Amino acid sequence: MEHVDVLVVGGGSAGLAVSHELGRAGVEHVVLERGRVGQTWRDRWDTFCLVTPNWSVRLPGSPYDGPEPDGFLPRDEIAEHLERYAAGFGAPVREGVDVVTIESGPPGFVAHTSAGQLGARVVVLGTGTFRRPYRPAEAATLPVGLPALDVTAYRNADALPPGRVLIVGSGQSGCQIAEELHKAGRDVVLSCGRAPWVPRRIGGHDIFWWLVETGFLSQPADQLPTPMARLNANPLTTGHGGGHDLHLRTLRAMGVTLAGRFRGADGGTLAFDPDLAESVAWGDARHAELAALVRRTAGRLGIPEPEIADPPPFDPAAPDRIPIDGFGAVLFTGGFRPDYRSWLPWPDAFDELGFPRQVDGASSSVDGLYFIGVHFMRTRASSILAGVGEDAAIVARSIAHRLGAAPADA
Repeated sequence: MEHVDVLVVGGGSAGLAVSHELGRAGVEHVVLERGRVGQTWRDRWDTFCLVTPNWSVRLPGSPYDGPEPDGFLPRDEIAEHLERYAAGFGAPVREGVDVVTIESGPPGFVAHTSAGQLGARVVVLGTGTFRRPYRPAEAATLPVGLPALDVTAYRNADALPPGRVLIVGSGQSGCQIAEELHKAGRDVVLSCGRAPWVPRRIGGHDIFWWLVETGFLSQPADQLPTPMARLNANPLTTGHGGGHDLHLRTLRAMGVTLAGRFRGADGGTLAFDPDLAESVAWGDARHAELAALVRRTAGRLGIPEPEIADPPPFDPAAPDRIPIDGFGAVLFTGGFRPDYRSWLPWPDAFDELGFPRQVDGASSSVDGLYFIGVHFMRTRASSILAGVGEDAAIVARSIAHRLGAAPADA
């Protein structure tokens, strides 16, 4: 059995970031990727693009330096950027190697992979927290003959069967796909939940600039109102077409039918809760909180207070039942959940929601196990291209100290 000092699982932005920092520290390691570098990005739908501007791509040692800093990288260019990044520092990536499970064993861990067994003193999981698409229990009530897809299976409008499309989940993905399908001439019903929304630009700056300057992205998990808030949707907006506002009001204005939470199929109809007004009000309250934060930040920075319009009135009328007849597909876009327990043998290493119990990436219960790219691992930015590098440096320093290597900032 081959042995290495450090095994990094996942060749995406998180795994590559920690690989870069481990290399700087002189730590021997290998990165295993089930597909190609950046495979998780490659698996997104055809027109997927970043919601964050290109200047926010800040992988360690390689910030974005392309011709469109205020643009939004499309799916394939994200993967190409990661390929160039990995090649630029000679990342020791082995593509096409799937890690099936990992267990404790000499020299610390044994990984069972599609290419055989691999021993490692330290393991870093950079597989992403959200691996399992979420479906509500009501999904089981849909007729057997009605195609039902998770967002991971969606590719484009033409690949869906003809007919109306029900999208269950109004987070970033659900709203972006609803817009895409509507523009493709499809009749779309969007079953809505609670999601914050923000203007794409405020006071001449992209909203992401404000999220950085206000400290919104620096918020640690212990400042959230409840642990469940880690599962809240990200603020609604889009990078398509150079970036524009996208939320429930804009979707309704273009002709998308909005409904409340999906309550299942019954007697030939699709049922929805009468809670659309409450969901919109919740999003508006988050908008108001961010607007107040932006105004305070403008004062702190000594710049003119930007104008932020209040949300216009919202008509809460929405269908509570729609005949199933005429629907060609149902698409579930209600987010993802952690999935570590399905392939790892340490149930106590994860909390009740499935998130790792960790401090600065180091497992609280499994010695030698580390995580990277976890949502709210240290802050709200821990899992995004703008923030994963800071966490990667911390994880690499800890591993280098553990193995007696040079410090990662040497």
